[in-house]
Amino acid sequence: MSIWGFGFRVSNFRFTAQVMTGRLRTILLLLLAVGLLFGVSQAQRVLNRERDQLGLTRVAPLENAPPVLAFTTVALGGFRGLISNALWIRANDLQDDGKYFEMVQLADWITKLEPHFTQVWLVQAWNMAYNISVKFKDAPDRWRWVRSGIELLRDDGLRYNPNETLIYRELGWFFQHKMGANLDDAHMYYKQAWANEMATVLGTNFTKVNWDILSHPATREELERTALLTNKFKMDPQFMKNVDERYGPLEWRLPEAHAIYWAALGLEKAKLNERKTNPEELITLRRVIYQSMQLSFQRGRLVANQFQKKFEFGPNLEIIPKVSAAYEQAMIEDEKNRDHISKAHKNLLKDVVYFLYTYNREKDAAYWFKYLREKYPEAIPANQTLDEYAVSRVEEEMGDTSRDRMKGMLEGMIASSFYNLAIDEDDRAVALDRLAQRALTRFQTKIASSEERVGLPPLSEIKKIILDRVLDREHGFPPEMRGVLRTKLRMPAESAPAPASTNAPPVAASKQVTTP
Repeated sequence: MSIWGFGFRVSNFRFTAQVMTGRLRTILLLLLAVGLLFGVSQAQRVLNRERDQLGLTRVAPLENAPPVLAFTTVALGGFRGLISNALWIRANDLQDDGKYFEMVQLADWITKLEPHFTQVWLVQAWNMAYNISVKFKDAPDRWRWVRSGIELLRDDGLRYNPNETLIYRELGWFFQHKMGANLDDAHMYYKQAWANEMATVLGTNFTKVNWDILSHPATREELERTALLTNKFKMDPQFMKNVDERYGPLEWRLPEAHAIYWAALGLEKAKLNERKTNPEELITLRRVIYQSMQLSFQRGRLVANQFQKKFEFGPNLEIIPKVSAAYEQAMIEDEKNRDHISKAHKNLLKDVVYFLYTYNREKDAAYWFKYLREKYPEAIPANQTLDEYAVSRVEEEMGDTSRDRMKGMLEGMIASSFYNLAIDEDDRAVALDRLAQRALTRFQTKIASSEERVGLPPLSEIKKIILDRVLDREHGFPPEMRGVLRTKLRMPAESAPAPASTNAPPVAASKQVTTP
């Protein structure tokens, strides 16, 4: 064999070996790629699960949007912010021009484009409930915007951010401040509208809610009420019951109860996301609770006036111990604002004593009077009695002890006493009558040296004047209220009204005609 033939064979062998090595390398690389892809897929599953647990997933689709907007958001993907900015600009331009009726839809799109950016929800809801609502004069128009702000946070904001404490705090604030306070001219309309909506769910019983029926409905009507509560108002009847037992009993037809509900629910949700929860946010939620409890104590009871077809507010005296405990707990949890909360607690206890006294619950008033003196000795003079304290509160509200102001105050208390007696608030009526007598006695004692010159008539005379006024047919209470008041005062029934007099001459008697 020639050397050339041998060389060719060697070269052919080397080429074959190289081909085999390349194929083996390709196979190995393919196997390695498959293994890496499998490992990546497993790691991606773990990452997706952890992102979902931490609330970092941002893949919620845009709902209820025109096809062009929906397509654009999908096509642009991460450029959703550009579309959101364009919608923000349009919303601002419309609001500057006084064109508000597109704002609800724009707010819905903007928040759906940035569903996990909490401030977007807060700003849009606040804008509708506070800024836009006051641009309208009619109360029903204002209520639509306030309700839209509440629904934006409650129905969608919490759906995308179920553990976000700021949204719970803002929702509670809407109930506590926008609806519950009296800073908006239409606040009474808001309260009436909300009471009507809650009556469709909770019934018209203004004393006690049957939580067992709401939690375990049986009849068709009960099922409809529970579905309305959970689907429309997004409230859990079992959690409502827990809140009522812990902070109540509450009147759920008033906004303060709902402020407490959403703040308490926010505290519960914060436990599921402790790593991301700011302690300052928890303090704001607790603040909503104890401030709303104070308002519930002061005017958290609905008093129905069946004669004039309206309701009024009365104090919820049953929750006083829980309100005081909530303030004391807040002082422990919020060390930085302890002094401010302590002052608020002191003022609360002073109101507690006065309210109990004016509702004929002297035994309870004496207990809290003693508690106030022990906890805040500087709040009341050391030698002041309970009666003297109550009368001093009346004088404080009057501003001075002039004869005219005292006479007006006494007439007001007596008129209020008669009014409460007519609507079956007997304890309040008795307490006001007693307080008027003690205030008059204190006043006469102070001006003993000038009684002939600036003294007041006996309380019996003032009562007679006010009683004649409220029993007046034209300007007094309605007929039914006058009847109830007469019955309770053991007065004779009201006589029938005299026939209306006219200037027409009397009708002459007809002559008797005789027949022949």
